Amino acid sequence: MELTKELTVERIPTQTTISLAEKEGLDVSEYNEEELTEILIAKLKERIDKGNNQARFQLGQLYFENKDYVTARKYFEDAVECHNDWQAKFQLSVILYDCMDNDEEKHKGLELMKSIAESTAPSAQHLVRLAQYNLGRAYYQGFGTDQSDTEAEKWWLLAADDGNPAGSVRAQSTLGLFYTTPDRRDLKKSFFWHSEATGNGSLESQGALGMMYLLGMGTKSNAESAFICLREAAERGNIYALANLIAYYYKRKLFSKAVELAARLAQVEDPDSIAQDTNTLPSYCRKGLALASYYYGRMLQLGLGVKKNEQEAKNYYSRSFQFDADVCARMHASMVHGEI
Repeated sequence: MELTKELTVERIPTQTTISLAEKEGLDVSEYNEEELTEILIAKLKERIDKGNNQARFQLGQLYFENKDYVTARKYFEDAVECHNDWQAKFQLSVILYDCMDNDEEKHKGLELMKSIAESTAPSAQHLVRLAQYNLGRAYYQGFGTDQSDTEAEKWWLLAADDGNPAGSVRAQSTLGLFYTTPDRRDLKKSFFWHSEATGNGSLESQGALGMMYLLGMGTKSNAESAFICLREAAERGNIYALANLIAYYYKRKLFSKAVELAARLAQVEDPDSIAQDTNTLPSYCRKGLALASYYYGRMLQLGLGVKKNEQEAKNYYSRSFQFDADVCARMHASMVHGEI
């Protein structure tokens, strides 16, 4: 697995409208989500009128979760102006950097991130590692600032906090990917950071660690450890790990197991939603679906572990191409050379 520019932003953990409504003591069975949102907005506005400063952030967050970024921005800006709310400042940086289209706004977002990342204020400390990760992401992507791998690495190392579970686990996982890029390739460092992130609960890194064990990258090849990592990551919802588990079974001629897993992915159509739900990279969800689709097509074509169906096989080859053309091309080359 290699690092791409498609990196996920760190955000403050949020609650759904329903959970917020339940917290307010509302009977959620009596209202639909839109009605609940309207009730919550009215309650929070009333609290703001009564001088409740925290309500400004809460209302901004409610609009943010409902993807009304313009209104969310207004309330976050009010919260920052009224009482220097650090959480509002953090979410405002996310809106400016990720939800606005022009470089000027992105640069404003980056400067806000930096002010949080460098803050020594006690009330900001729970946000510092998250902001440091986001700042590294900004430098790596080169939006709102000059692209710099050196700056990205510096901020991610700060955010990763030597593998501390209280640090940014996303930064730890990202460093694992970063050290597989051509200019920064250091597979021992990559293995170290994926190991740290996996120990701290990263689903992305658990799948990557399985592949490193399988291929002997940054560590000795260990098929048993590879299988354990891939299986556990797949069970937790990592699509890329599940696809490589299919490959693992296929290459060992355990076709029934490979077909069983491939069939589970056969109906998946929205990798981006899965990536959001599992906190994994969308690009690798798509690669996983492309890989699984091609293997399923091959098993259908040859009648391995499933009834032979060449027409259906073509459909899955096409599906593989739609999800990721590069993965499909690589698999086709393997087929032509008799490797699968």
